Amino acid sequence: MLLAGQLASRPVYQSRGRCITLSKSLMLASQIGLVRCAAVLVDSSLFFDSIDLLSGKLLHDRRWSKRPPITPARVWKSHERGRQFNTRCTSSFQNYALEESNGAVSHSVSSHEHSLQEELENIRIKLSDYRPGQYRTLCPWCEGGSTREKSLSVRISNDGLNAVFQCHRGKCGAVGFKELFDSESKGINVTTKNSHVISASVKSDIREKVAARDQHKTPAPCFTADHLGLTPLSQEVVSYFQNRCITQDTLKRNGIMQVVKSSNQVAVAFPFKRDGKIVNCKYRGTQKRFWQEKGGEKVLYGLDDIKNVKDIIIVEGEIDKLSMEEAGFLNCVSVPDGAPPKASPDENLPPIQEDKKYGYLWTCKDYFEKVTRIVLATDSDEPGLALAEELARRLGRERCWRVKWPKGEDGKQLKDANEVLVRLGKEALRAVVEKSELYPIRGLFPFSNFYKEIDDYYHLRLGDERGVSTGWLGLDEFYRVVPGELTIITGVPNSGKSEWIDALMCNLNSSKSWTFALCSMENKVREHARKLLEKHLKKPFFDAPYSNSVPRMTREDLEGGKKWLNDNFFLIRCEDNELPSMDWVLKLAKAAVLRHGIRGLVIDPYNELDHQRPSNQTETEYVSQILTKVKRFAQHHDCHVWFVAHPKQLQTWRGQAPNLYDISGSAHFINKCDNGLVIHRNRDSDAGPLDEVKVLVRKVRNKTAGTIGDATLTYDRVTGTYLDVEQI
Repeated sequence: MLLAGQLASRPVYQSRGRCITLSKSLMLASQIGLVRCAAVLVDSSLFFDSIDLLSGKLLHDRRWSKRPPITPARVWKSHERGRQFNTRCTSSFQNYALEESNGAVSHSVSSHEHSLQEELENIRIKLSDYRPGQYRTLCPWCEGGSTREKSLSVRISNDGLNAVFQCHRGKCGAVGFKELFDSESKGINVTTKNSHVISASVKSDIREKVAARDQHKTPAPCFTADHLGLTPLSQEVVSYFQNRCITQDTLKRNGIMQVVKSSNQVAVAFPFKRDGKIVNCKYRGTQKRFWQEKGGEKVLYGLDDIKNVKDIIIVEGEIDKLSMEEAGFLNCVSVPDGAPPKASPDENLPPIQEDKKYGYLWTCKDYFEKVTRIVLATDSDEPGLALAEELARRLGRERCWRVKWPKGEDGKQLKDANEVLVRLGKEALRAVVEKSELYPIRGLFPFSNFYKEIDDYYHLRLGDERGVSTGWLGLDEFYRVVPGELTIITGVPNSGKSEWIDALMCNLNSSKSWTFALCSMENKVREHARKLLEKHLKKPFFDAPYSNSVPRMTREDLEGGKKWLNDNFFLIRCEDNELPSMDWVLKLAKAAVLRHGIRGLVIDPYNELDHQRPSNQTETEYVSQILTKVKRFAQHHDCHVWFVAHPKQLQTWRGQAPNLYDISGSAHFINKCDNGLVIHRNRDSDAGPLDEVKVLVRKVRNKTAGTIGDATLTYDRVTGTYLDVEQI
């Protein structure tokens, strides 16, 4: 046997007078690691051919006698014969392979290994290497369970042509084979313990071994009344159920029996049936001790009662299921394992194979396919509520209802169906179930949830339903401050936007005791404090030319004013060199709502915030997202937000007031706000007094709080206050 290209310089390797067959060459070449190589087949017919090991294609033909040419069928037949050659032959070729491995072909990848890798990856088995040997990896069918252990053992044969795999997890047990170059292999299904079907290709002799192994498996448990040792209920147990308002007819229909355990202890037996056959049995002993049969199937108790029904009731215990039957509800089942201590915080459901606690839902999923209404009648305690949440997550909240258990005659909350049956009677239990409420879905509400809020709005019980006065009667006609709304304010530079907002806050604090959070990046803290104190005390802060000889505030005024500032205003400021983002501002504003009860938030101005938007997001989309967040904050916290946004550069400005569509960035500023105001100061003495300021109301969404119009105010430069023109 020679490699391709070596025919002239290398002798044919022989062992015990026979040449190595092509099939053995195929196997050994795969161990060398050659991607494309050829072999020479020499047999008793005194001819040899150079054949591609990967495809079986005839590369070179030198005939020493007249014989038919080598065909692929003969090649593979020779391959089968070659498996029986002695180990000395293999050793000889491996020595030759070692010589060649030190040459140019030393690090090539075997074509067989590559083919076997593809075969294994087709069934999702991934290994670190695909050379002959033993490997451990993650089982693709059970995924190693909750611990993600590498439970799948894979063995690749020495010839690199087949692999055997088995999962060593008891709950999986997957087993299968992969074989290359075997025209007789046939596909079969090997089923794991968790019912996942694995597609594998095995030879006929291996199939026989699997069949023989399956014949010796432990048969499924056989549950019958005789096998379980169940006997009819004694009068003592019947009396126990009668005290809980469960009749003998109900006990008989559900096959309730008893079993005598050690020490003559009697336990009540609740048979779990599927299609009339017992598949499990749950026992209730003394002191509420429960246990089930080993190897029993996890199903819902009363499963046959919900076959082909559209409405289902799910309770937490077997006695509650019997209680529902006493009230006339046969379409009721009970969970087999009680309730968890609390609901899982993770909204994402675990994979089915890992959802062990609620496996009974998946084994019974066919019974829920056509169900349109599921009433969750679990206990009213914390575990019962947690169970309802877990069931709703798996069965779909959109088709779930929830029972709200009533209070007893003593005013205490009743716990479950049996307690309602015993304390209030079967008619009361039936009425409670029939009045079940829709299971709440986050973000989806009926109007009934808001009836009280609507009634308070109608009767004006909150006092600010139609908005709070701005403190200027001329402006109240057009604009009033409504909690939970967003007001966008714009105006050309130096028109008094910030001064007007400060004056408005002082008015609201004086009349309604509102408190505020201030995110005013353009103002120094000391200057902002001066402006607010002047408006509050109506005295100038300094003896300066702007005071027009009006006495400045005294030290006593200053101390009192400082306390007023500290009690009513809270600053949102970024102490480092970075600009704050809107999310950062709203997070601190939420803290101010919860800690200090603020009623207003000022963000002044928009362009001082950090606006790093994603590269795939337009400015219009970004502004829309920002304003949505601000509006959501205002509505959720019943807090009015004033948002100052500068207009874009006006190239041909002639002193006229801008409009809301002139705001730099996006038309969403006017589209999304509840109110839109333009503050405009007169700069032309021929047009009117220079201290005249107009508040132009250009948008009011809430017609009960205002309308579009213009209000004129007069600005007092000494104290920074604004007055109605009519008040002068």
